[in-house]
Amino acid sequence: MKISNIIKTIVAFIISAIHFAPIYIAIVVALKPKTDSSSRWLLPKQLYLENFTRAIEDAHIFSAIKNTVIITLVTIFLVILIGGMAAYPLARNKTKFNEYIFIFFIGVMMVPPLSIIVPLLTMFVRIGAVSTYWGIILVNTTFLLPLSIFLYTKFISTIPVSLDEAATIDGCSRFSVFFRIILPLLKPTTTTVAVLTGAAVWNEYQFALYLIQAPKKRVVTLAIASFFGTQSLHLGAAAAAALIAILPILILYVFLQKYFVEGISLTGMKG
Repeated sequence: MKISNIIKTIVAFIISAIHFAPIYIAIVVALKPKTDSSSRWLLPKQLYLENFTRAIEDAHIFSAIKNTVIITLVTIFLVILIGGMAAYPLARNKTKFNEYIFIFFIGVMMVPPLSIIVPLLTMFVRIGAVSTYWGIILVNTTFLLPLSIFLYTKFISTIPVSLDEAATIDGCSRFSVFFRIILPLLKPTTTTVAVLTGAAVWNEYQFALYLIQAPKKRVVTLAIASFFGTQSLHLGAAAAAALIAILPILILYVFLQKYFVEGISLTGMKG
């Protein structure tokens, strides 16, 4: 058992090091001036913060973060609310029709987003949704709902129906049962959905590239891609912009990782 634990620890350390290496190099590059030609694995002799100043001023990174935060928070709220409400009847009413609906939701997860970008963009132009918050929120919510419904359905199926019946006897409506009894019990799964949705929206690039054309409405991924294109010879500033962009979602995960892991494990065991 001791040898097995040691091997597992070594493997975990190696995997962690592989994942952290790009972040470490980005930090080192961002803290070095353009004239520093030393190895990117070596820490800088002195901190050079002008790269971050340049990233903030030239990439307009804070404006992009603001846009991304708005889109992410609204999308998370809609995915949690609609996903939970849709999963509740699917989990409680075990009918053939509901099984087909559930399979349909899972099937939507297999659709490549870029396969529908042309008709989607055409529709968005007609309804005036290009470069709008509500347009990109609608698309993100649509593609992230199936995973939310899947996780919520699996978890709600494990909650005893007797809780619903007791609440109904006490005079609660279906909506009251869901919001007052079921939803509070879904905290681990809700955290998991929030983290997965937040990370997906924050890193989303494919839809944003086509559906957000106004510079003032650019999200983080578009701002970083544009800045990398113009600063290809100044990797320090580009790395600084990338680090600023990933910081908010990284902080979110650090604070919620306990609940995220708990939600994943509970959904897996109970599903």
